[in-house]
Amino acid sequence: MTHVLLLGGTAEARDLAAHLEAKGVPFTSSLAGRVARPRLPMGPVRIGGFGGVEGLTQWLREHVVSAVVDATHPFAATMGSHAAQACSSLGVPLLRLARPGWATHPDAASWTWVPDHVAAREAADEVGGVPFVTTGRQTLHHHVDAWADRPVVVRLVEPPEAPLPAAWTVLRSRGPFDVAGEEALMREHGVSVLLTKDSGGRYTQAKLDAARHLGVPVVVVARPERAAGVATAADAVAAATWVTSLESLRS
Repeated sequence: MTHVLLLGGTAEARDLAAHLEAKGVPFTSSLAGRVARPRLPMGPVRIGGFGGVEGLTQWLREHVVSAVVDATHPFAATMGSHAAQACSSLGVPLLRLARPGWATHPDAASWTWVPDHVAAREAADEVGGVPFVTTGRQTLHHHVDAWADRPVVVRLVEPPEAPLPAAWTVLRSRGPFDVAGEEALMREHGVSVLLTKDSGGRYTQAKLDAARHLGVPVVVVARPERAAGVATAADAVAAATWVTSLESLRS
C-alpha cells in the first residue's frame, strides 16, 4: 500500500494534497509549525519537526512511507537536505516539487541578484532611502543592528520573533497581492528599494511589477542550492503523476 509523506506548507503542497485526495492515494502532509494559523491542506496533517535526519528516517520507517514529496518553500534548504539523506538511507523515492523562480521574469536582468541577506542589505545601502523588506521574519536579524535608526518597511505574515527598531514600520498581511495595492503601499511609505527573495510563484509577484512601474530598484536573494540528483516537478499535476506512476509500478 502506498503511503506518501508530503512535506508541505506551500500553495503547491496544498494543490498536490487535493490531487492525491481525489486519486485516493494515502498520504500525510507535514507542516513545520512556524505559522500560528497555517492554511491547512486536505487530508491528514502532522505539525512539527522530525528531530533531524535520524528522526525523519525513523518516522518514514515507522509509518511505512513508500515515497516522499518535498514541497517545502524554496528556501527551506535544511528540510530538503534532511529529506534527501533520509530517503537515500532507506531507498525511498523522493521528488522535489518547487514552483519556478523569478529568473525568467521580464525584469529579472535589471534586478540586483545576491547570494544572501547580508549582501542584500549592502546592495540596499548603495541605493539609500527606505528599504521595503519582504524576505520573512526569520531573516530580519541580518538587518536590525545595521538599520536600527533607519526607516524600514517590513511585511510579515506572523509577528516578529524579537522586538524591532522603533523607526521600522511593520505591516502584517498575507498574499496574494495585486499590483495596484503594491504601488499604493510603496508610494505611501516612500519606498526606495525592494528587498525580496526568489520565492517564485504568483502570490507575491505583484510587488515586482509595482517596483517596475515606480522605478524602484529590486534586490533579490537567490535560492539556496538543493541536494543533487533529486527528481523535480514544477507543479502539482506533474507531482501527482510521479506519485501515481510509482504506485502503478508496484501493482
